[in-house]
Amino acid sequence: MSKKPALLMLDDGTCFEGLAVGACAEACGEFVFATAMCGYQEILSDPAHYGQIPVFTAAHIGNYGATPQDDEATSLYAAPAFTPDATAPELRHFGAAGAVFHDLFTEADALPFPHWRAKSSLNAELAERGITGISGVDTRALTLHLRTQGARNGIISALDLDRDSLLRRAKALPSMQGRDLAGMVGCQISYAFTPRGGDLLPLSYSPGSANPAGTIAGGPPQKPLNIALLDCGVKRSTLLHLTRNNLRPMLWPAKTPAAEILAAGADGFIIAGGPGDPAACGYAAETLRELLGRLPFFGLGLGHQLLGLALGAKTYKLPCGHHGPNHPVREVATGKVSITSQNHGFCLQADNLPARLRPTHWNLNDGTLEGMAVTDVPAFSVQYNPESAPGERDAFGLFASFRKLIDEFKG
Repeated sequence: MSKKPALLMLDDGTCFEGLAVGACAEACGEFVFATAMCGYQEILSDPAHYGQIPVFTAAHIGNYGATPQDDEATSLYAAPAFTPDATAPELRHFGAAGAVFHDLFTEADALPFPHWRAKSSLNAELAERGITGISGVDTRALTLHLRTQGARNGIISALDLDRDSLLRRAKALPSMQGRDLAGMVGCQISYAFTPRGGDLLPLSYSPGSANPAGTIAGGPPQKPLNIALLDCGVKRSTLLHLTRNNLRPMLWPAKTPAAEILAAGADGFIIAGGPGDPAACGYAAETLRELLGRLPFFGLGLGHQLLGLALGAKTYKLPCGHHGPNHPVREVATGKVSITSQNHGFCLQADNLPARLRPTHWNLNDGTLEGMAVTDVPAFSVQYNPESAPGERDAFGLFASFRKLIDEFKG
């Protein structure tokens, strides 16, 4: 690991010293804390983290290295490096702008990594992707600060160690509110997703969900169905779950009009994941509004928020967001509690939902709306990420539920 000093400066003047890791340059964005004990590569490569810098609450990160199998960005994911004006084009396969560690494992940087899955160390992977991080930070103190004060903009720098200069620059960074980032991280041309050799789901399927052959345990083979996916930052694991249910995703750029999607003859429609302020994605909400009732819809993460916006609900920014694989969610119909993986900073206002939206899931930590269904058309959504990358497999069955919804709609 480089012994180059680095500073972490928040826009309120809070500053931490450490050592630069990864690209050893600079990173700017919104600092949030991620509560996962593992799955660090999935977190860093999640497009929903675009423009953000995760602070890992687990003390030791990087012990099992990095591998392409854990990269959640899709093969055509291309976005500019996150800057205030976002004008510098650069191929990126990681979603996060930077990363903060207490202890990043770097002892094997110059050796074959001592883990059977690893192709490189996480530090080397960060450097290859041009992502700057900082290690040696008291992440407990930083997490407590973000937990009490809310997510904050800031800068990690190994180039500029002048605290006054860093503070001025941190204060000048744009707020996440009002930022349309979803249109920047998805595909630029439509394409059909096809799994490649080595593509694996994070955990094996449980009974009753689809297996790799596209059949349901104990049931007949499923007919392949075509799914239109408006790409606002979908994760690779989500696409793999769809294909395991014999749902073939066709990805479309975020600003694709509804007429073009309908002309392609899809059997269902999805918006899954994505960064930024959902209220700034009016184009995607308009497309969704025009498709509701014409195609069965499943919304995940940003797609959940856009479903609400399309029908007249409003969103607001959470103080620190939900970023981690350990959020308990209760299903209204059954009372069942699932442990879910989440990565979002905005939420739907639950106290003035339009009459057409029926709440189906609630967050047990803060009472926020985690799931809903439309009462008069085949459409439902969840705020969390059922693909479990990383996280528990409690919500795997939602993909099979979407498959069932399409089958019922088609008769």
